[in-house]
Order: sequence, then structure tokens, then C-alpha cells
Amino acid sequence: MTVSSADEDTPLSQLNTSPAKLKDQHAPYFSDNDSDDDDDDMPLANVSNFAKKRNAALAQISDDEYEDSERSEDSANGVKKEEDDDYNEDDEDVPLSQRSTTSNNSNSNGTVKSETLVKQAAKKRKVKTENGKTVAKTTAKKTANGKKTTAKKPTAAAAAKKATANGKTKTKAASKKVKKEEEEAVKKEEEEEEEEEATYKWWEQNDLDGEIKWETLEHNGVVFPPDYEPLPKNVKLIYDGKRVTLPPEAEEVAGFFGAMVETDHAKNPVFQKNFFNDFKQVLKESGGCPDADITEFEKCDFSEMFAHFEKVREAKKAISPQEKKRLKKEKDEFEEKYKYCYLNGRKEQVGNFRIEPPGLFRGRGAHPKTGKLKRRVPPENVIINIGKEAAVPEPPAGHQWAEVRHDNNVAWLAMWRENIMNSVKYVRFAQNSSLKGISDFKKFEKARELKKYIGAIREDYRKKLKSELMIDRQIAVATYLIDVFALRAGGEKSDEEADTVGCCSLRYEHIFLKKPNKVVFDFLGKDSIRFYQEVEVDKQVFKNLRIFKKPPKKPGDDLFDRLDPSILNKYFQSYLTGLTAKVFRTYNASKVMQEQLNLIPNEGTVNEKVVKFNAANRAVAILCNHQRTVSKTHETGVQKISEKIEEMVVQRIRLKRMMCQLDDKLRRKKAKKEYFAELKSMTKKQEVDIVKRAISKEHERIMARFKRDQEKLKYEKQDSHLSKAEYNEKLKQLKEDHKERLEKQKAAGQVTLAEAKKQEYEIKSNLTVEKLEQQVEKLDQRINNTMLQKQDKEDNSSVALGTSKMNYIDPRLTVMFSKKFDVPIEKLFTKTLRDKFAWAIESADADWEF
Repeated sequence: MTVSSADEDTPLSQLNTSPAKLKDQHAPYFSDNDSDDDDDDMPLANVSNFAKKRNAALAQISDDEYEDSERSEDSANGVKKEEDDDYNEDDEDVPLSQRSTTSNNSNSNGTVKSETLVKQAAKKRKVKTENGKTVAKTTAKKTANGKKTTAKKPTAAAAAKKATANGKTKTKAASKKVKKEEEEAVKKEEEEEEEEEATYKWWEQNDLDGEIKWETLEHNGVVFPPDYEPLPKNVKLIYDGKRVTLPPEAEEVAGFFGAMVETDHAKNPVFQKNFFNDFKQVLKESGGCPDADITEFEKCDFSEMFAHFEKVREAKKAISPQEKKRLKKEKDEFEEKYKYCYLNGRKEQVGNFRIEPPGLFRGRGAHPKTGKLKRRVPPENVIINIGKEAAVPEPPAGHQWAEVRHDNNVAWLAMWRENIMNSVKYVRFAQNSSLKGISDFKKFEKARELKKYIGAIREDYRKKLKSELMIDRQIAVATYLIDVFALRAGGEKSDEEADTVGCCSLRYEHIFLKKPNKVVFDFLGKDSIRFYQEVEVDKQVFKNLRIFKKPPKKPGDDLFDRLDPSILNKYFQSYLTGLTAKVFRTYNASKVMQEQLNLIPNEGTVNEKVVKFNAANRAVAILCNHQRTVSKTHETGVQKISEKIEEMVVQRIRLKRMMCQLDDKLRRKKAKKEYFAELKSMTKKQEVDIVKRAISKEHERIMARFKRDQEKLKYEKQDSHLSKAEYNEKLKQLKEDHKERLEKQKAAGQVTLAEAKKQEYEIKSNLTVEKLEQQVEKLDQRINNTMLQKQDKEDNSSVALGTSKMNYIDPRLTVMFSKKFDVPIEKLFTKTLRDKFAWAIESADADWEF
């Protein structure tokens, strides 16, 4: 069937009518912080003397913590997986990547096995009678075989008891320390139990919110970054060879650039241009520079500033662990009241309660606004949302809030508008809050509900692929790409935003067609990650894409010139209220995960099961295009693991040689030939080199321990007010212990090295072949686990598993795997995710299905 109208093949830009435009589209706000070091969370331009400015450090935090909760879901992207393109009826239960190329009609209106969380939680409870009253009691989470899925971690008290199992301690001080650790451990356990009891389990109350988000809301506002502290007088900007004095406002901005002058960002011409334009504007606003007329970036020399900030960095690195703990404790105490709010009388955690500090915007990819100044946000720009009856938090002295609202139809506590993209930033509830949990539950239930309609939707868009109307064909092809390849919907971008695209915003140059039915996609997706894949598509889809590219279309023209996300979502919602392109991604991600998990046999060690789980997770990450850059430390990390494996293999060879020394006939036995084959796997030189390396590492470990113990004693002297005599006595004992450890290590190292060279070993009289075999078995397990760790690290070096696990895979699938395969949930979910998905952990069982 052909398209009836000649105009159907003409770009809308050349017709009298205009394509529908999206309104108010803004690029997501990106963090400017490249560092993962928690200790580097203070803007260097705000610090001149770290030791004296500890209080300023309390309010400084990493830009990473400012990301809006919605952004977190797509913070990492992955390489797109090539998939076949058809919709065989049987394919409904097959991963997208495994669909056959046969095109048959589909009828997949399967039902969703869904229960309310209240019913699911009820299965987890036992009812007992006390004095004639019925009491509901939540039982411990168990696996299918009745065993608890999680075990309590060894406490400090338990460790202390173990250390003193013989009932003896060296000194009274050590005994007091053990007792103190026991008391602290018991207190911590009690606090954790109280916190768990106080947690609001909305999933047991059938509390699935409606339009009204809360009845009462109390909180303490937000934390502002500290005021700028001028640089030391001997640190200046040099302009045209002359040291110049800047107003504090301009000096702060210059310092932002000076601190990062050696980075790739600062060498980017666009970054430099945007920074210098904003710097000149701030300089003008603050009264100008009295020493020079600063007009050319090339004449600016930031070397003194850079040297100063390097010293600050080194000073921060040199801070002892005890001092870091002290600073963290002070910071936590200062922020404690901001971390929590009261929602309907319940204590709930707040998410990002800090106002972003000023700095230079970096963005991701080739962002046109990279280098622009993120201005300081004053209280006058901040809107507070709070309950009518609650006390309004006080703004900083001399300031006032932009507005105070009492809107219980929204789930944010404060908001402001940032100046780079003019986008709104929010302070919201934390990921583990009840409102966020309810939102997550609804999202995944909506994806499960799509299962009822997916067959009809696919049947409809297959028909539309041959429609006489071009708009229908474009809707059909776009839906196909979103469904099969999990593309994002995409929307229009302004010239001031990064040129990233999705399905609806694909342009002529973003696809290349190769007969008979291959398509090469090449475009920048979310976060400016390049998406480059060659895939096979349905023949009719290929034919339509060829029509969409027919002349007079040319590079720069929209591929889907009659379509935008609003039109596409309207089509989706004709089937199911609330259905969007993102629901398709969630549905397909969870469905593929379910299918991949079904393929895993329930066998092997816990670590082996975790590796298989991660492989299933990786298949979803590839489907969703969640990619990450291989970290700079990846190769070093893999090398360390490889060295660890080599050292354990040498240790195993040593044990086997000892067995042969005890029984020289062992090696000649036919059944043992393969067992002893690795004795010849290394040359003597290789073995000796590995032993030398292991000895060197052990020496470094002992020296590092001595340094830590010295620092610890130093701060113990301050905290416990030790007398000089007490301090000297402890220091003397510390040095003696260190000397003893070094001597033992040296002696043991010499023996081990000599044995490796001779390949003959000193064997204790109580050792037997059987005991050595048991040691080899234990070592085999350690080696296997370490090799699995290495494999997992290499397999996932460029794929981000966390994004799909947090946002697209139904968490109940992970819980199901944990309980069905007897894998501790801690191996699969981080602490943050365990808190976020507490509802899933308590409501799903070993038989749960998506």
C-alpha cells in the first residue's frame, strides 16, 4: 500500500503547516563534581587555612549530592545491544535480544499476577493471641527453605569477645576498651532496633497516596554554603605579568578556574570563553579591578592560585583518619536537624537538603554552556513548602525567603531556580521515604499492567506500519524503536542545550540504511553518550525509514517530522492511562530480567550466583543503553586482583609440594597426575618473583599499620588527656610491638624465599597429607572466589548496572532471587537500595514473578 498524498513524503518544514513543538524543554542539570573522594567535597576556593576553618567545612558538600532525584535514574548509559526485530507470538516470553526473525501475528494479552502489598505483607505475618487479644507480628524475612536471608553482622562487642576468648588481656586499659566497645555495640544495636520499629511500613497500611501528599509537614529548611573566604594576601591573579587585587566576588570566580587550571575542562576553549565572559561580568558588578583593565583571557595567569589550591589539597590528604572522623562528627551534628522532617507526624528522612554552592558548570559531553558561572543562591531565591501549623524555619540573618507555601499536593520541601539552564531545583524526601516508596511501587505496577496491553499495542502498530497516513506510520515506527530497542522518547532542545536526542528527535543524519534491512544508529543520547549500533529491523520498518529520508529531506531535518513525545504519549495513553515511553523501558527491562533469572540454575556458591545475577543485570543494562566510562583505576584494580591470584596459586603449589615431600609416590599416581600438573606451571624465577612481591607487600602493610597506630595514639592523647608518662609508655610499647612484627615478618620472609628457591619446605611434625589436602581445598575456594571477582570487574567495566537496578528492574525480582537462591540481599542491594526498597524486601517471596 502506498501513501496517497505527495505531501506525505515532504518535510513539514517545507509545507505551510509547522510540526508540533514542545514547550519548556530543558536539559537536565548535571553535577560539576568529578571527584569521588568524600574528603574533597569542599570548594577549594573557599579554603585558605584548613585547620583554622573547620567550621566552614561543616557546610561544604559535594555537588553530586545536589542532583534532583529524577536525574539519578539515568546517570549512566550503556552500549546498545543488537536485537532482532519481530513480534512472533511466542516471542512475548523471550528476551528481546533473542527474538526470532520470523514475523507472525501476536496476541499477548496475558494477565499480571498482582496482589496488593497489604496481602503480600500479610503472608509475612503471624497472628498470635495475648490475653485474648489478636496481635499481628511481622516475622523475620526468610527464604524458601526457611532460613533467614540475612544474618546479623559481627558487632564490635562480638569481635572484642573473640579477641579475649582466653579470658586474658594484656593490660587493664585493654579490658576497659573491650568493655567500652561492648557497651557501644549494644547501644548501637538498640538504636537500630528502635529505628526499625519506628519505620513507617506504608505497604502494610494500604497507604497508596492520592492527590494530597501530606496532612502535616514540619522541617528545618535548608543548609547554605558558607560565605566566601578571601585568599591569602600573597596569592593573586597575574594579569599581563602584573599581580592584581580583585574584589572578593571576582576573586572567588577566578579561584574556581585557578583550582582546576590543569584539568581537561579548563583547557577547553568553550569552557574558557564562557568562564571569562561571566568573570568579566562579576568583575564589573563588583566595582572592577583597580590595578588593570582585564579584557583578555590569554593575559591571565592563574599559577599562584593553582599552587595555593594544590597545597590545600595536599593538606586535606594529610589529615589523619581520626581528624577526618572528628570533622565528620561535627558536620553530622551540625546537619542532624536538617536530615529529617516530620510527615504526618512521622519522622522521615530528607534527601538533598543543601543549597548548591557556587562554581563553574561543567556539564557532560560537548555542552555549549560548559564553564559558565553557577551563581550563589541567596535565601531570597528559595521557596519553602511547609505545613500551615508548623513553625517556618528561620532564614540566615539579614535575609528572608522568597516565599512560604503550604501546598500539600506536592512532595518537595524547598525549591529554587538555578541560573545556568533556568531549571527548578528541589529539596525532596529521601529515597527511603514513604512517598518515594509509594511512587516507586506505582511505577513498577504500571509496568506490570502494561503486560495486559502489550499484545494489542504491538498488533496495532504493526498495522499502522502500512497506513495511508504518514503520521500513523511515524507513530508505528517510533513505537517499534521504543519497544524493541528501548530508545528514550526524546524531545526538542534549544541551541543553549547539549545536542542530545531520543527517538522522536532523531534527525536525517542520525541513521544510515543498509539493504536489505539493517539500520546504523549514530547519535548522542542522554548525558551526551554516543549511541552507535548496527541492528536488523523489520522489513516494513526499514521501508518506512527509507521513506522518512526521501528527498527533499537533508541533514538537519527531523526524521519524524510529524511527531513529538506529546503525540506519541497520547497514542500510548489511548490504551492505558499513564502509559509513556518510559513505562515501556521499565516493562522490557523487568521482563528481560525475569527471563534471564529463569535461566539461572540454583546451584553453586553464593559468589557464583552473584556473578550470574550480575550477568542478567548486564543484559538489561545493555538493552537500556546504560554505559559508563572505564575508570582510570580499572586496570590497576584488575592488576591487584591478578597479583593476589598469583600469590595464592604459589601458596597452593607450595602446599602440594609439601604433600609430595611427605609421600613421594603421590605425584606418580595416575589419579593424582592432573592434581599435581600445576607444579610445573611456573618457572622457578616466576615463583621467586611472586614470593618477593608478597613479602614486600606484607612489609608495606606492617609499616602502614605502625603509622596508623601512631596517629591513633596521638589523638588518644588529646581525647583522653593522657599524661606525658602514660603517652610515652604507650608509644614505647607500640614501637616494641612494631619491631617484633617486623622481625617476625623478616624471618618468615627469609624462610619462605629460601624455600621457594630450593623448592623444599620445612614441614611441621603434625602435618599430614590429609591436612594439606584440606588446606588446598580451602585455597581453591578462595582462588575461585577471587577469579569470579576479577571476571565480574572486567565484564562490568563499561556497563553501569546500578542505573537499571535502581530505576528500571522491579526490585521484587532481586528480592525473589535473593530468597529463592539463598543469596544474602546485601550481596545484591547496597545499603541505600535496601532502605529504598524495604517495601519490596518485605512483600516479595521466592516465587514472585513480574
